[in-house]
Amino acid sequence: MTDPFEELNYSLQQFATERDWDQFHSPKNLAMALTVEAAELQECFQWKTETESAELNEKELSAVRDEIADVQLYLIRLAGKLNIDIEKACRDKMVKNAEKYPAHKVKGSSRKYTHYQKGDDK
Repeated sequence: MTDPFEELNYSLQQFATERDWDQFHSPKNLAMALTVEAAELQECFQWKTETESAELNEKELSAVRDEIADVQLYLIRLAGKLNIDIEKACRDKMVKNAEKYPAHKVKGSSRKYTHYQKGDDK
């Protein structure tokens, strides 16, 4: 195996099998667990200023690292359950985003794509 997502998916399958957890890993449950982990990631930044959030100490950075890993692992497990190729899905989504957010229209703006109309060159 050379695909890191495949390798991690295989490892996660083994991990769940060894613990008899596959019975709990329905797509619904994995999606719910993912939101919990994402909230724990947000908690690492709660009440911090923009500057503080970019200048984490070692303990804070370690906690963020762990939560990012938890989020990614749940994403990999969910994708594996649904037979979704994460790398392909990401590349396809990047193409869609490039279409929704043409650089010449959105450069320097944080507005949502629905603000921009086709043919609107502003």
